[in-house]
Amino acid sequence: MAAIIDITSENFAAEVTASDKPVLIDFWAVWCGPCQMMTPIIHELAEEMPEIKVGKINVDEQMELARQYRVMSIPTMIIFKGGQEVKRMVGVTSKGDLKAALKN
Repeated sequence: MAAIIDITSENFAAEVTASDKPVLIDFWAVWCGPCQMMTPIIHELAEEMPEIKVGKINVDEQMELARQYRVMSIPTMIIFKGGQEVKRMVGVTSKGDLKAALKN
């Protein structure tokens, strides 16, 4: 099973900003129903696409990161390339749409 990294303000720079791979970050919360719907999709992408890094940010535990990236609704998935945000998707998103965004 591919590892999904728990991203915090302490490891964000090392895992996301300095990553040589594209990074998919899932901003989520335990109490969020749509976030729970996205969990299996996020895990499948991590398995199927070893060329990307996948991380999750719990917005309740990492409020500063959620604020920094202006996450107003969850789930929010942000794709980073070269340490920069290149794509943002809000709400339940299909695996196909996420995969297409990661390949672009």
